[in-house]
Amino acid sequence: MQYILIVFLCFIISFFQLPGKPVVIGYVAGYNGIINTSEIDISKLTHINYAFVDIKDKKAWLHNENTDTINFRQLNLLKQKNPLLKILISIGGWSWSKNFSDAVLSDSSRQVFAASAVHIIQQYDLDGIDIDWEYPNMKGDGNIFRPEDKQNYTLMFKEIRRQLDNTEKKTRKKYLLTTAVGGFPTFIDNTDMQHAAQYLDYINLMTYDYSWGVAGHHTNLYPSISYENENSTQKAVNIFTAAGVPRHRLVIGIAFYGRSCIVNDSAAHGLHQKAIASANGSDYGHIKDSLVNQNGFVRYWDEKAKAPYLFNQSNKQFISYDDEQSVTEKCKFVKEQKLGGVMFWEYSCDPKGYLLKTIHQQLIE
Repeated sequence: MQYILIVFLCFIISFFQLPGKPVVIGYVAGYNGIINTSEIDISKLTHINYAFVDIKDKKAWLHNENTDTINFRQLNLLKQKNPLLKILISIGGWSWSKNFSDAVLSDSSRQVFAASAVHIIQQYDLDGIDIDWEYPNMKGDGNIFRPEDKQNYTLMFKEIRRQLDNTEKKTRKKYLLTTAVGGFPTFIDNTDMQHAAQYLDYINLMTYDYSWGVAGHHTNLYPSISYENENSTQKAVNIFTAAGVPRHRLVIGIAFYGRSCIVNDSAAHGLHQKAIASANGSDYGHIKDSLVNQNGFVRYWDEKAKAPYLFNQSNKQFISYDDEQSVTEKCKFVKEQKLGGVMFWEYSCDPKGYLLKTIHQQLIE
């Protein structure tokens, strides 16, 4: 009886929760198979976004249904320890966004797509839907894209929100609608974020994967000296707020993994040098335990960008990543800017919880 009362009170608090309380959203990779949920420190998470649900025949589709359904059951059991935890399905991602444009092309197709997504969260007693469309009216991983995506992106959220609202009236349960977005200017150009935002609880800025072709920072808070035009977390927040998105709905991204390349020159310890080959960037757990100031790698800190990087002089390998120091700076930024919180990709990349512990200490405690 006492447990039921606690769950009821948590529901009331979460239903009427005011903007401003930081969220910590962790993406968990269900496409890898069965998740060992015992390794998830749910005391430090507010939301889990289950990645990914695919799209087939213009409907949300469990690509790996056998393992997905097991994972949903196991994730729901985590609420026994953290009743406030919210579990969402994330639809799309880099590899499974190719059919978004077709699925939301018309009023009728949007209704079907929304209904299929809502059905999944109802069937498995989940808490919401996250849309990770990469990208509307832009090239991704073989995705279909067309100019109509710009308006259909907003109309998709409008229809999903409508169906979630109708479902809430029946179940008396609050359902969330969120999205993961590219943290760069062309994403703003190809969407109408001001109008889309009215249907969304949180907008997760993918403020990582910024470095392509050169050894730049891939998840920096600010631009480096002499590189004021490069992408950064600060720039992403600025362009989304300028586009009309409320600050309290913006959630900045933290990378639990590194990006790496081989450069042609050792100047500046490889930073901003031309990349001549790709290399393994490694998960943060491996970076911290086996690479930082070990095995030929030396850690450097870009004070302007508030970002670390590693460089191996012998083989000219450069690695950009987030660590405890950069995560601390990002959490300070969230509080200073009164943003919604942080999210990260992806939980299993930091099995010892180095970065999640830092997030909790800086943002929640």
